[in-house]
Amino acid sequence: MSENKKSYFETLKSFSSTFWVGNFLQLTERWAYFSIFSLLALYLVAGTDEGGLALTHTQKGNIMAQITAILFLLPLFFGVIADRIGYKLSLLISCAVMGVGYYLMGVATGYWDTYFAFLLAAVGCSFFRPVVQGIIARHTNEQNSTLGFGFFYMVGNIGGLLGPGVSSYLRTTLGWKVIFIQATVVILFNLLVILFLYKEPKVERKYNIPLLTEVKGSVQNIIGALKDKKLTILLLLMVGFWTVYNQLFYTLPNFIEDWVDSSRQSDWINQYIPFFGSTFTENGQIKAEWFGNIDCVMIILTQMVISYFVMKMDQVSAMIRGTLVMTIGVTLTFMFKEVTFTVLGTAIFAIGEIAVGPTISAFIAKITPKGKEALYQGTYFLPMALGSYLTGFFTGNMYDKWSDKHYLLQLEMQKRAIEMPQGLTKKQYLEQAQEKLNMTPTEITDLLWNAYHPNRYWYIIFSLGVLTVIAIYLFNRYLKRTANEQMN
Repeated sequence: MSENKKSYFETLKSFSSTFWVGNFLQLTERWAYFSIFSLLALYLVAGTDEGGLALTHTQKGNIMAQITAILFLLPLFFGVIADRIGYKLSLLISCAVMGVGYYLMGVATGYWDTYFAFLLAAVGCSFFRPVVQGIIARHTNEQNSTLGFGFFYMVGNIGGLLGPGVSSYLRTTLGWKVIFIQATVVILFNLLVILFLYKEPKVERKYNIPLLTEVKGSVQNIIGALKDKKLTILLLLMVGFWTVYNQLFYTLPNFIEDWVDSSRQSDWINQYIPFFGSTFTENGQIKAEWFGNIDCVMIILTQMVISYFVMKMDQVSAMIRGTLVMTIGVTLTFMFKEVTFTVLGTAIFAIGEIAVGPTISAFIAKITPKGKEALYQGTYFLPMALGSYLTGFFTGNMYDKWSDKHYLLQLEMQKRAIEMPQGLTKKQYLEQAQEKLNMTPTEITDLLWNAYHPNRYWYIIFSLGVLTVIAIYLFNRYLKRTANEQMN
């Protein structure tokens, strides 16, 4: 029987032990990263009496958006370094740097020490990413690479689900700081796996140019690729996609915590499955981070089915429909404060993400000149980086003024000429406001919602998504017109 006719289980057996080690490292690294990142938006703005840092949304946006942008850019350079010094040493360095960064995030108490601690963790993560992807590439072939990378993507999402789940339980029972300890321990465990289980393949390396010269050459190659007008336009269009995409992780957790009422669902969980009470609920509400986890669950359960239907579309149709579906999904989560729309919107968002994510690479391949495939694919991270950076404005400055519940409550108290004591935490301020207004927390939420319309945030996100869809459509018409002109 020929190689390409192997059964599913025979194909699984064809993978080497190093392939499985690489997948395990991916699972645990994603576990560590998302155990922090999925809750970071909540932690940074939580009051100090709740274990948080009490930062503004603008400061939160700066930390999350700027550092994540750097995280996406650095692999363009680190891949060259990893090939030079070897994968095992690169993995050890990256995990050590990540571990130190995660630990320092846990002991940080202010804006700048948190900023630089997260930056250190991001540097380690950026070094890790191209190496672990290189491991999978080295240990798959034409016959099993599709299944191999599919499995690799799946275990990454499993790690992205497990990490936040464990953190959600730990931060309720032991406090916020323990989630950083968890991430550090998981990464240190990765170090042991690398030391004792990862086998570096023997590769004969001969280099005739200095490392810095090679890195400089990589940058020049990227700049050269961007001179291709079609590629540059596509990448700029994708900035809109990634900016909309990021709202689910940068902004939605705060919006849910501020405005969405899930008390009935929380009561049901604590009454009928109390074992999960401390994991899923807090202060009479479902924890905000669990709604984001719906995205991971949807990807794990439906990716293969949705990918099958997406395969039947051309890339542009898939990108347009996927971006529109994703935009509708995230818009629903910000348009209403009913928990039903939060769940439904997140599930719809995941469908759009599945449709667009892999298609972008396929579309880049479509416009790539022969012989420049790797170079053009390397530009994939550029719109992700710029989209992350721009997200900082939306999730920071804009949310601060439009949708932050604490800020709007302060405006309402000033409008009513009600004096409030100085130096109160957010929790204390809300408690004092309840007394002075003679309202329950729910009544205050309804008052602010109706008076200040914090859900108008969805106007911007929806408009950005629709503009991206229209721009992709026009870009495709431009490509077809250019192709027809060249044929004639």
